Amino acid sequence: MVASDLVLIAGAGGVGRAVLDQLREQDVPVRAMVRRDDARAAELRALGAEVVLGDLTRPETVAAALEGVGRMYFAMPVSPDHLLAATVVATVAREYGELAGLVGMSQMTVSQMTATSTAESHQQRLHWLAEQVFNWSGLPVVHIRPTSFLDNPLFTTLAAQSIRENGTIALPFGTGRTSPVAADDVARVVATVLHDPAPHIGHVYELTGPRAVDMTEMAEEFSRALGRPVSYVDVPLDRWRAEVLAKAGLPPHTEEHIATMARLHRENRYDRTSDDVERVTGVPALTIEAFVAARRDFYLG
Repeated sequence: MVASDLVLIAGAGGVGRAVLDQLREQDVPVRAMVRRDDARAAELRALGAEVVLGDLTRPETVAAALEGVGRMYFAMPVSPDHLLAATVVATVAREYGELAGLVGMSQMTVSQMTATSTAESHQQRLHWLAEQVFNWSGLPVVHIRPTSFLDNPLFTTLAAQSIRENGTIALPFGTGRTSPVAADDVARVVATVLHDPAPHIGHVYELTGPRAVDMTEMAEEFSRALGRPVSYVDVPLDRWRAEVLAKAGLPPHTEEHIATMARLHRENRYDRTSDDVERVTGVPALTIEAFVAARRDFYLG
């Protein structure tokens, strides 16, 4: 094993776990940074990954995790520490690392933001700032900007619940259009870049599903996939936040981010499409209908 072949996955849940799976299938050596040595860490070892304990906000653990690493995937769950973690990673990688590629997980909303825009969530602002830090660092960076995920609870858990109860998808998106992307498609892009980062350095990849739909059209795709009628019910944003979001028990930072995403959907800020998934991987992004059809039992219970 050559040291520069080793990939550090910092954020091995969700997309990161799928990236790890795909890289190991290609016999790419992977080191996963986790915060706890628990059952999930044991699963990663079983996949053939080296597992190290660390915290992206603690420079000494990031430096240890980067030893011998040639490529890195940076991602965090929604967190008020996102900018701190990005700054730590950039600083430590400059001083101690020998990276040929650093893939940073961002958000597509960043592409619509400016240094002084205020309509976005605090989390989206942190992503915008983190991108600036990585760019200023001079590291070989590739930014990944997915739109909302098809795997998001808005389109999975909550949708499944209301579909089972009354055949509806109830969200506060109004007539706004959206083009959600599957996490597996995002992972394919990230894994492709990490496998051979050189052609991608300096690029920004904006990842969406194949087309933008309003929620009525999305419900129609659900109907075709599930073989039963599904309709969209538009819920006032304030009521949805009080009756649904507030009862989820999320941290205030996360709740504010999700509520802002809902408002931006309603304002049609998510009406965008890109073919970057296919351009990078050679395979088109999954449609809503195909995503739902593959999870038919989950949605119908």
